Amino acid sequence: MTDDFEIRFCDCITALAPQTWNALAGADSPFLRHEFLRALEETGCADADSGWQPHHLLVTQRGRTVAAMPLYLKSHSWGEYVFDWSWADAYRRNGRRYYPKLVTSIPFTPSAGRRLLVVPDVDAQAVTRAVVAAVIREARSLGASSWHVLFPAVDEQARFSAAGLRPRIGCQYHWYNRGYASFEDFLATFSSRKRKNLRKERAAVHGAGIRFQHLDGHAITRSLWQIFHGFYQNTYEVRGQQGYLSLAFFEQLGRTMPENLLLVLALHEDTPIAAALSLRDDTTLYGRYWGSRDDYQFLHFETCYYQGIDYCIAHGLQHFDSGAQGEHKIQRGFEPIITYSNHWIADPQFDAAIGDFLLREAEHVRQYREEAAGLLPFRQDPAS
Repeated sequence: MTDDFEIRFCDCITALAPQTWNALAGADSPFLRHEFLRALEETGCADADSGWQPHHLLVTQRGRTVAAMPLYLKSHSWGEYVFDWSWADAYRRNGRRYYPKLVTSIPFTPSAGRRLLVVPDVDAQAVTRAVVAAVIREARSLGASSWHVLFPAVDEQARFSAAGLRPRIGCQYHWYNRGYASFEDFLATFSSRKRKNLRKERAAVHGAGIRFQHLDGHAITRSLWQIFHGFYQNTYEVRGQQGYLSLAFFEQLGRTMPENLLLVLALHEDTPIAAALSLRDDTTLYGRYWGSRDDYQFLHFETCYYQGIDYCIAHGLQHFDSGAQGEHKIQRGFEPIITYSNHWIADPQFDAAIGDFLLREAEHVRQYREEAAGLLPFRQDPAS
């Protein structure tokens, strides 16, 4: 029975104590930590003005908090990485409003992980059914067109699908540590030609006199944060855009969760020229934010990918989630994987049309993923 679940919505993450939220989140992902979500809200990166109005969901049972879910009321589709711009355009062309909508996700973070945080001794399926019913009621009361659960864990997407939310799949490229002793050990699994290509790329960067430092959050000074943020903003400015995340956000992460941060700093003649900021947990490196001052050949690949692989091997991490998109990752040993999302559409006609689209899209995504896997650089002989 789900009658004893009490569900409420709150407009800030501080409605739940950090220790309570983090106990629900566990050690699965640094993006689920109270500190990460709080930094987004307190620095204005995720608030009503930015179009990410927090509307988090909390579930109690007989006075005990048993589940929580990050939830946002959105006035646009920026920063989501599961693209529904065509859906919004279809609404507009039919004289309908697509926004506001509700979104369960980590803002600006295309990384899979749990989205409904449930204590182990409570039936997750029962909680899911109760939460789905509550969010749909809330969406209707708010006049929201839809609700979208982005990048849930595999078992979660199955529960959301069973509760009536339409499933959608996508594709990303991830690296897996197969017990490599070194980067050269990893390259030994490549075909000869692809192995030569990567060695040439690394040699070009190091031959240009560029060296790298790996700094955890404790070692990132205020001046380094300013340098990094300048690089990060430059990546957007060259496209005439503005970065989503502020210097204050990154500095707050440095204060509140330094053990989860890795800054790869590229230097030329002791002057910083590029940087990549990743987050990490006990098993996974999450490559997220990058920027540069100057354009050097292959610098992006070295800073964002090869240095990350080096770090994973040296620290025994099993998985490198390098973020959304980027077919160029395939030839560098990042494997195509399926990602998930779930969607509820209030309007029955649009729901039927989107459901038909998602079925056809899934066929193409699965076919693409299979073809992409055939382009991986690994040798096909048994020794590989």
